Amino acid sequence: MKLKLQDKGSVDVAEAAFGAEYNEALVHQVVNAYLAGARAGTKAQKNRSAARGGGTKPWRQKGTGRARAGTIRSPIWVGGGRAFAAKPRNYDQKVNKKMYRAALRSVLGELVRQDRLVIVEELGIDAPKTKVLASRLKELELDNVLILNEAFDEKVFLAARNLPNVGICDVASMDPVVLIRFEKVLVTLPALKLIEERLS
Repeated sequence: MKLKLQDKGSVDVAEAAFGAEYNEALVHQVVNAYLAGARAGTKAQKNRSAARGGGTKPWRQKGTGRARAGTIRSPIWVGGGRAFAAKPRNYDQKVNKKMYRAALRSVLGELVRQDRLVIVEELGIDAPKTKVLASRLKELELDNVLILNEAFDEKVFLAARNLPNVGICDVASMDPVVLIRFEKVLVTLPALKLIEERLS
């Protein structure tokens, strides 16, 4: 299949990598799993046995006129333990490599269909200057965009870090969440070929 180059002409890419049908259920599952994996899961509370104190019965069982009480660390007491205390847990969900790659293909195919994938031969940023990158993005009429490079480029990173709604990513760290987070994805030709190699 052919994809249009923003500057001029077109480029041939594999149908398998950029022409996949959109599988909403799969993308939803993979995105959920990816976001769940980022959760710390370190929340912890104390139950009645872990709360300090409460070793002795506050008062005798009968004869005081008050409700019976066995410990001052009961969940219904101020300063007591939590009834259903949270414990550290792991939120990871299993996603097979095949599913993950299929979700990436599905997202990329949808970006192509919606004209949200902008391809350029090269970004043309010679100096780490925000003004230079901002003017280049203005030329391309992009304001909410993910810049996808072949590898980490320090110049582009330094130029983009102070621009709102502009993200930087390289092909190695590309994931479905970052691809769907921005309105447009600006990809360089070397990065496009690398994606094609990985997903074909």
